[in-house]
Amino acid sequence: MKPISFFPSVRDALTDKELKFIIYTILCILCEKTLRPLRETNAFFIYNIMPLKNQNPTKTNAWKKLQESYQDVKDIDMKTMFLNNNNRKEQYTLLFNDFTLDFSKNRINDAVLQQLLELANEVDLKDGIEKMFSGDIINATENRAVLHTALRNRSENEVLVNDEDVMPEVEVSLQKMDSFSDSVISGKFKGYSGKAFTDVVNIGIGGSDLGPRMVVDALQYYKNHLKTHFISNIDGDHISETLKELNPETTLFVIVSKTFTTQETLTNAETVKKWFLKSAKETDIKHNFVAVSTNLEKVADFGIAQENIFTMWDWVGGRYSLWSAVGLSISLALGFDNFNKLLMGAYEMDEHFKTESFQKNMPIILALISIWYNNFFNTESEVVIPFSQYLTELVPYLQQLSMESNGKSVDRDGNNIEYQTGNIIWGNTGTNVQHAFMQLVHQGTKLIPVDFIGFSNSLYGNKEHHNKLMANFYAQAEALYLGKNKEDVHLELKLANKQDKILQLLPFKVFQGNKPSNTLVIDKLSPKNLGSLIAMYEHKTFVQGYIWNIFSFDQFGVELGKELAKKHYQKSE
Repeated sequence: MKPISFFPSVRDALTDKELKFIIYTILCILCEKTLRPLRETNAFFIYNIMPLKNQNPTKTNAWKKLQESYQDVKDIDMKTMFLNNNNRKEQYTLLFNDFTLDFSKNRINDAVLQQLLELANEVDLKDGIEKMFSGDIINATENRAVLHTALRNRSENEVLVNDEDVMPEVEVSLQKMDSFSDSVISGKFKGYSGKAFTDVVNIGIGGSDLGPRMVVDALQYYKNHLKTHFISNIDGDHISETLKELNPETTLFVIVSKTFTTQETLTNAETVKKWFLKSAKETDIKHNFVAVSTNLEKVADFGIAQENIFTMWDWVGGRYSLWSAVGLSISLALGFDNFNKLLMGAYEMDEHFKTESFQKNMPIILALISIWYNNFFNTESEVVIPFSQYLTELVPYLQQLSMESNGKSVDRDGNNIEYQTGNIIWGNTGTNVQHAFMQLVHQGTKLIPVDFIGFSNSLYGNKEHHNKLMANFYAQAEALYLGKNKEDVHLELKLANKQDKILQLLPFKVFQGNKPSNTLVIDKLSPKNLGSLIAMYEHKTFVQGYIWNIFSFDQFGVELGKELAKKHYQKSE
């Protein structure tokens, strides 16, 4: 393929961004507006028209240094590092508002940390962050900006997409959510029979379910009188179990689907509609159903009134959409004031991520530590353990956020990747995990980094319970890194008058220790702090994907199964 040349006068008259956009548009037209043919011609990548810079991280000088450091550090004893540095905990602790992140219990020293920061600088992470926040088309495979951060923007600055400020639209959407939520909660907006609503059912899947479900469950302490339900799976038994407890007169249904064509969501919506019409008329749908969608025609065909349609934008990915009208069920369950606090917490984390130096930046440090283990120790998975039963749904949410974003095997140049990318995310709440999978983490053969999340204060103020909960929180992190050696086990058995069992039990009661973990302590679980926590993991995910040189905001991997399912369904009819 011959290079495309432009007359010097034309090149001089255009900005670099404008020129790249023109090239991109021409190539899309020539290649029938798809990126797969573009990859096949390599034109898209030859001319480097994507806003994000392309750099194979394994070719950087920092990566080579890290490979050398890994040989020195892989078997380093964390206990020794603490003994040699009385200030290690303070030096490896970051502060942000109500957050305290202690990452001292990791197999890293000052040299490794510096090299990880060099890696971030060498791939020009700062440029990637700036381009995401400024509305550049960093989701290049779908030709979209990535601006979930605009949804919680609390500054007075413009946020441009294709040279248009999107903030006025965002504010209108938020005002509509505020007004609608207030009218439902207060009882002004009623069901078809004139009765106030008692229940809200969110019908969606993926990002239209996991985010809102997690937030509502996490913040149930702040809930109002409305009972909130979530229907996502296409499993008919699940929807039947949900509907049998509901009264059609007093139930508000929120259908969330950008295209209003998602199979699971539309199947569930039609089933709910049939159930509803056993008691009501077609004209009553407008009283009990609202939608979050861009497909106004299909929503209207369903029977939903235009004034009850909430907008979405293509520059917000599904797994990043709870901050938009997709979070309507959150606003209904908690009230808009609490939803607004959620946004504020996320905004403050955005500002921290965008402006703080790399070495004091929580999302960046977490991402770099994760890359250290994933790519040099080949750990493959990470455990997230929140010590709060309120956060039961956090891990499923983070699984989609991380694995759908970074589960990629092709880099931004369209080449197959020869290094590890996305982590496997799993976990559950403490202290339940101590009676489930912590055996594997402590004494198994796999090295599994852990994120522990705890809160200094409980919501109901039961000090006895909370003190015991947090004692286990700190103990688990301590046990992972300290372990228990043969001498300790021998003494323990001797003091327990089990001398006759020492030879038999000793090898089984030894804990290797030296297992890595981060401990994040937050003052208390509030809407604002939860917003910051979610945004922290969003930005961690972005940093990982950027350094791995992949596109984190598409998800073509979910398509094939859907396509084959349609064929199987057609055969079964």
